[in-house]
Amino acid sequence: MKEASLIAAMPQATEPLARRIRGQALRMVTRAKASHIGSALSIADIMAVLYGRALRVSPAASKHSERDRFILSKGHACVAVYAALAETGFFDQALLETYGADGSMLMAHISHKVPGAEFSTGALGHGLPFGTGKALAAKRKGQAWRTVVLTSDGEWGEGSNWEAALFAAHHGLDNLICILDYNKLQSLRTVDETLRLEPLHSKFEAFGWAVREVDGHDHDALTEALEGAPWKAGKPMMLIAHTIKGKGVSFMENKVEWHYRNPTPELLEQALAEIEGETADA
Repeated sequence: MKEASLIAAMPQATEPLARRIRGQALRMVTRAKASHIGSALSIADIMAVLYGRALRVSPAASKHSERDRFILSKGHACVAVYAALAETGFFDQALLETYGADGSMLMAHISHKVPGAEFSTGALGHGLPFGTGKALAAKRKGQAWRTVVLTSDGEWGEGSNWEAALFAAHHGLDNLICILDYNKLQSLRTVDETLRLEPLHSKFEAFGWAVREVDGHDHDALTEALEGAPWKAGKPMMLIAHTIKGKGVSFMENKVEWHYRNPTPELLEQALAEIEGETADA
């Protein structure tokens, strides 16, 4: 199983996959009376493009040494990853019904115990430092697999991320892609009000990264950027994805309260009707 084609899953249509990810995420959070649905909806399109097109990984080769490694640093948005993994065959979709229940492997922050998950996260600022280590290991072993890390915008208030950014550029890790989910809302208020990040693009360039900005809900733009890696030899890649927290559900979009609030069964039905035109079965 040396060829990338044997490692990669069959490509999927990403727009329908994103709708299914959103629907599954909404059901999980409602059923468990959990939080972070706004954060999960923010990254649903990114997850669909990663697992439907861009990542060289598949259920049949989920432990293959040449698989790409994906790390969700914003571990609180785990329901979007659980949904993507289940929808692409890494485990039975029935397991999603156990999310947040006592004894379930599907915990409220992502765990490496879940089939297809690489790393347990949730303490923000840990995903990129870990990912740089993985990317460096691949470089030193002469292996072609890539590391993709998805961070929140709020966690760039963590100094560990900026250390990792320096480290990645210093070691020329052009096998590392960091996707920054730039929805501009944190747990209680906007990123700008909490700790301003701008000018973000020029900061990453000054740190020695190749930087691109895309609409994080534009599947074509995401696919082009991710499938076009590496962008420049010797430079780690920063993909700033401009997103909308709560994307796809009108009453959740750009509303900070949906960082913690969970939907009622009635609101779930309304949300599902908006994204996929079906009735809830919570």
